[in-house]
Amino acid sequence: MIRTERLTKRYDTLTAVDGVGFEARPGEVLGFLGPNGAGKTTTMRMIAGFIAPSEGSASICGHDVERAPLAARAALGYLPEGAPSYGEMSVRGFLEFVASLRGLAGERRRERLGHVLERLALGPVAAQTIDTLSKGFRRRVGIAQAILHDPPVLILDEPTDGLDPNQKHEVRELIGEMAADKTIVVSTHILEEVDAVCTRAIIIANGRIVADDTPQGLAARSRYHNAVTLRLEHAAQFGAARAALEALPQVGSVEAAERELSVTAVPVTGARIFDAVNALAAREGYALKGIELESGRLDEVFRTITA
Repeated sequence: MIRTERLTKRYDTLTAVDGVGFEARPGEVLGFLGPNGAGKTTTMRMIAGFIAPSEGSASICGHDVERAPLAARAALGYLPEGAPSYGEMSVRGFLEFVASLRGLAGERRRERLGHVLERLALGPVAAQTIDTLSKGFRRRVGIAQAILHDPPVLILDEPTDGLDPNQKHEVRELIGEMAADKTIVVSTHILEEVDAVCTRAIIIANGRIVADDTPQGLAARSRYHNAVTLRLEHAAQFGAARAALEALPQVGSVEAAERELSVTAVPVTGARIFDAVNALAAREGYALKGIELESGRLDEVFRTITA
């Protein structure tokens, strides 16, 4: 559905994107991650046909973005960074304009306009001009124009930027619903987004892909993969619990937070220590609020990979 080969963009002596190549398949929600300035938005713009690559190629549903731009764009819904629109237009007027550009007519046009207005809760503000909307509503209008023609491929650049927690949840639900029959690329620097919606994640740094894995596979690279945390009831047991965990042979390090009365045992690489820690807690009679097994910490993996 999306394919890039050696996609490169240079600005004089600056190489913003350097030989990026990947494929995205139907039913996949691909998180495209990286620190600010890593080349995420430039890559998305080249795939969308907004800017031309210096080298390499991109195609959407088999249509080369440069050689068959209209066919490629017809198969694509694109939410650019910042969700640009025409501020003097009303929400409904803007979406009617986009529907005309997309060639929607008749009953299909009415059905799709009604769908996006309802699904993104834009009905109450449909008559307002876009420049009077909050940032969150402007973002919703941007998503609405991207999905209006029901394209098989979506590229969403920071889709939840500016949304409150409830609105973020609604957008993530929408992405999950659409993923069944679409290919969706979500460009973001928010790691929470990866856990929430993505089936796969690519990390880009300095214009190059440095990781390509499932969220679970990336989490497994963390030093906290299979770490175990004891949350204690009594401060009197804190020191003893810390010392006992440090003595376990498969524990590489221990991190303790006295204020929270929590002690985290980090395993040596590849070790599984939950059973040993659980048995220790039972044997020593620790009063526990809880015991937690970690899958890993994406933020730590992200920092390690992109540093």
